[in-house]
Amino acid sequence: MRTIARLLAGARRQIGAARSQEVSSETRFASAYGAIRMLADAALHAHGYRALTSKPGQHQAAIQSLRLTLGVDARAIVRLDALRRLRNSIEYTGDVVAAAVLAECVAQAEALHATTVARIRTRWPTLA
Repeated sequence: MRTIARLLAGARRQIGAARSQEVSSETRFASAYGAIRMLADAALHAHGYRALTSKPGQHQAAIQSLRLTLGVDARAIVRLDALRRLRNSIEYTGDVVAAAVLAECVAQAEALHATTVARIRTRWPTLA
């Protein structure tokens, strides 16, 4: 349960960093995406699982699992996965993050945070 609490707290911090106007849009995007990943990991942990870090693809697996762990709808999963792919591209190309893409990533992180907290709160009220 400590891991879940730490991941939720980390996601809150990452969302706060993503809202900051003091850093670049790329850093803000990375923070918002980091929150999404932490929330997906928290949902896995809440169900007794975790993504394997010893093999590639753990971010994709964690995002894909959101349908089962939190009941996230398929369209949202597709969008979150698109943000994951964009994050990978930005990391390796140095591309600039457009304001609309940043806004969407932050909004997705905030929505996923609300969903995650609501679902976890029903099972462990003191964690969320």
